[in-house]
Amino acid sequence: MADDAAAPAERYNPRRTFIRHTAGVPLEVTCVPGSPASTRKSVNVSTGGLSFVSDEHHALGAIIQVRIPTVDPPFEARARVVWIKPEGDGYCVGVEFLDANDAFRSRMVEQVCAIEQYRGEVLENEGRDLTQQEAAAEWIGRFAGRFPDA
Repeated sequence: MADDAAAPAERYNPRRTFIRHTAGVPLEVTCVPGSPASTRKSVNVSTGGLSFVSDEHHALGAIIQVRIPTVDPPFEARARVVWIKPEGDGYCVGVEFLDANDAFRSRMVEQVCAIEQYRGEVLENEGRDLTQQEAAAEWIGRFAGRFPDA
């Protein structure tokens, strides 16, 4: 997976290799080095990659830079487009991380996304506005044991 020159399979099977978690977090995507990043919303994050909604068509095999600025420090990784499907007026794009270390670090991003999603659900369903620390403590106590291992 870390070889930039490796071509994607002619027919990529989109059945997930890794368990994915709904994220819905802002994601910055840069397709061409030096070009401005476009802001997208991630659909889900997994240990091996992520998907996002885009109004642009991305070629299979294209190498892109992804950045999740809402975590500290921001998560940044290079990724390869492995699948794309039409969705509404745009596309849902699936990418895999090129570096195993990025895949490992994405585990932390998964958890941060899950905690932020929990925080939003608590506010919406219970009217409690938790701090990030309070949400993390509650989430860890309630769900960390069920969070899949990488």
